[in-house]
Amino acid sequence: TLFGAIATEAQGRIVEFNPQNMANTVWAFATARVAAQTLFGAIASEAEGRIVEFNPQEMVNTVWAFACVGWDRRQIFLELG
Repeated sequence: TLFGAIATEAQGRIVEFNPQNMANTVWAFATARVAAQTLFGAIASEAEGRIVEFNPQEMVNTVWAFACVGWDRRQIFLELG
């Protein structure tokens, strides 16, 4: 699938993403109702280490996306929220 191909490519490049790229990626997947757990996990790990770089809009979009896909690891919400 298209989203599968995007997820695979993005996972290997997460370290190159800025906060807006991370927020936009999870937002797009959540909006399409595609829960790519491995991709979301990679973005969660990267975002947790770079939280100070996120502006309020990027934080809100990221938390919203994780909530929409039923993300069950609370640490991302604690870090970003």
